Amino acid sequence: MKETILIVDDEADMLENVRRVLERQGYRCVTLDEPSRFSQVFAEESPALVLTDLKMPGKDGLEILKEAKAANPDAFVILITAFATVETAVAAIREGALDYLAKPFSNDQLLMAVEKAFREKRLKEENLKLRQKLGVLYGMEKIMGTSSPLRRVLELVRKIASTDTNILITGESGTGKEMIARVIHMNSRRKDGPFVPVDCASLPENLLESELFGHEKGAFTDALTQRPGLFEYAQGGTIFLDEIGDMPLSLQAKLFRVLQERQVRRLGGNRMIGVDVRVVSATNKDLAKEVESKRFREELFFRLNVINIELPPLRSREGDVPLLARHFLEQFNRSNHKKIRGIAAQAVKILEGYAWPGNVRELQNVIERAVALAEGDFVQPEDLPASLCRQAKNRNGESPSEASPLAYKEAKNKKLAEFDRDYLRALLARHKGNASRAAEEAGIDRKTIHRMLAKLGLAREDLAEKQVSRA
Repeated sequence: MKETILIVDDEADMLENVRRVLERQGYRCVTLDEPSRFSQVFAEESPALVLTDLKMPGKDGLEILKEAKAANPDAFVILITAFATVETAVAAIREGALDYLAKPFSNDQLLMAVEKAFREKRLKEENLKLRQKLGVLYGMEKIMGTSSPLRRVLELVRKIASTDTNILITGESGTGKEMIARVIHMNSRRKDGPFVPVDCASLPENLLESELFGHEKGAFTDALTQRPGLFEYAQGGTIFLDEIGDMPLSLQAKLFRVLQERQVRRLGGNRMIGVDVRVVSATNKDLAKEVESKRFREELFFRLNVINIELPPLRSREGDVPLLARHFLEQFNRSNHKKIRGIAAQAVKILEGYAWPGNVRELQNVIERAVALAEGDFVQPEDLPASLCRQAKNRNGESPSEASPLAYKEAKNKKLAEFDRDYLRALLARHKGNASRAAEEAGIDRKTIHRMLAKLGLAREDLAEKQVSRA
C-alpha cells in the first residue's frame, strides 16, 4: 500500500472516479464530501497529499490549502478547477499549492500530477537524509555564530533531536528559542509531521484552553461549530509551547494530565482523544523559582524539563555579533534592493561593545534600521541608534561617549588634525602601510586615505617601517 491521499470534493461522482483511478495504482484514498470537516480529517489521517476541488459551497479549495499549510507547512496540495485561468494558477501557487488540474482531465493527467507530487516529496526526504548522513542538521545553517556557548548548544541539539524526549528551552527574550525548536523538529523522526507553535502569553485562559484542547459545538457562547485543538493538529509532529511560564495555574494542571495520559478531551466533550506529539516548551522565566513561589506547578515543571537547553545571551557570545550583523546586512540588502558593502570599523566596534538586552532580535532590528538609513557603501556609526552608541562600552578602553558619532564630531571640531593624524597612523601601522586594507577597515575609499596622508604630511612607507621595527 502506498501513501495516503485525501480527496476533497462536494460532487460524489468526481470523488468516486478519482478514488477508483488512484486506488488501482495502490494508493490509499480517503474521500471527503464535506469541506467543513477538512481540518478534523486532515488531523486524523495525516495524508501525504491532498487533492481538492476549488469551487465548493461553504469552504473553497484555497481555504482548504491554507488550512493544510497552517497545520503542516510541508503539506502537498493539488487544486482541481473547472475555471482554470492564469489568475487561478498564480493564486494557488502563491498560497503554496504544488500544482493544479484543470477540468476535464484524463486519468493519465491525474496520475502524472500525483506522481509529480510524490517525486517532490521523495526528493525532499532524500536531500534531508543526505544532509544528516553528512552530519549537517536541517536548518542549522540559519543559526549564525562560532562562539563556544553557541557551539555547546548546537552539539546538545544534535544529540537530542532524534529522540522523543520533552525539551524545555530557556533563555532571555530574543535569543532564538523558536528557531532552536524548529531545528529540533526538522531533525526528528517527526519531521514530516506538523510543527505547531503556541504563544501561551498572548491569549486569556479560556481561549488558550480552547486553542490547545479544542471544543465541541455549544461548549460556550461562541462555540457555533466543533473545533479540534492544536494538540490534535500537531498529531504525529511537535507542539511548541512558547512562554510556558505565563500559563495560568489551573490550565497547567490540565496540560499535565494531557502529557501524562497522552489524551485530550475537548471543552464540552466527554470523549478522550489520543494524541501522539512531542512537546517542546520555552520560557524566559526561571521556572525553578516560579515553582518555589507556587506560580508554576512542580509536577508539570519536571514533566516538561526532561532536557533543558539554555540559550546564551548575545552579550556572552564573543565574536558572534559581527557575523550576525553581516548576515542581517545581506538579508536587508536584498529586501531593500540596496548594495551596502559592509559595516565600518567604528560601527562594528560600537555593535561589539553594546550589551544587547534584546539579544539577536534587537541586533536584527538595529541592522534593518541602519540599512534603511545608510547612504554610502558602508554602515557608519551615525546610522546606528543614538541610544546604542551612548551605552556601548568600547572594548579598546575608550569610554562610551568616545565611541558615539556625537563625540567623534566634537573631537573633530576641537582638534581635527591631531585626531586624524593619530587615527591614520595607527590604522596604517596595523596594515603595514597597505592603503586598500586600511580603507576597508575604516569603511572609506582608498583615495581618501591618500588624500589624508598628503594633507597631514604623512608617508605610508614610513608608517609601515615603524610597524616592522616595533615587531
